[in-house]
Amino acid sequence: MFEAFGWQHLALIIQGAFVTVQICVLSVAFGGVLGLMLGLMSTGSVRPLRWISAVYVGLIRGIPVLLVIFFVYFGVPLLAPGSSVPEYWAGVIALSIFASAYIGELVRGSIEAVPRGQFEAAKALGLGYVERMRWVIMPQAARLIVPPGVGFLVVLIKDSSLVAVIGLIELTRAGNIVSSQTADPIVAYTVVGAFYFVICFALSTAARRYERRLAANVPTPRVGDSLTALTSGARK
Repeated sequence: MFEAFGWQHLALIIQGAFVTVQICVLSVAFGGVLGLMLGLMSTGSVRPLRWISAVYVGLIRGIPVLLVIFFVYFGVPLLAPGSSVPEYWAGVIALSIFASAYIGELVRGSIEAVPRGQFEAAKALGLGYVERMRWVIMPQAARLIVPPGVGFLVVLIKDSSLVAVIGLIELTRAGNIVSSQTADPIVAYTVVGAFYFVICFALSTAARRYERRLAANVPTPRVGDSLTALTSGARK
């Protein structure tokens, strides 16, 4: 017996939306840390690290995210007999791996977009690699990451629907369940699509406001300013 679409079905979709947001936030957090490391490796002077970063990024970007999800959920238990990965964490791990490759490329591209004069001036002032990246390069690169980074986050939110294939009840999976219970896929998937739109629109709006605020309030960092800040910090 099919049910009419009601509040209980809407509640299930809302719960699925929360799960989608959770796994995307965790994936960006974990993937962002690894992506930052990959970006720094790819722009560093150690050739083996550049090769490792290039191979990893090329491999992950060259295969569908669905295969990454399958490998984590089905492959890890085969490689380690007796182990299992819960659906929730399999989704987080797979999306983190996927995100790390793209974030790594964003970091690399943003660092390389910083004018070469900034690198040369910081090096001429005697700043070490860590100090150059911390005080001079990364503050400028971070501003360049925001626009393409938001675009990637929107893609990640929509691609997170693929974790439904391993049974995780996120937004798309919740829509499938409601559709089967009500026999009304038009209403179910319209509501699901509306939730995806709200999440992505809110993210894009917040990013645009952040960009305007950053452009208005944060001047472009200069090597002299960075050196002054570094010297002041050392005195403290």
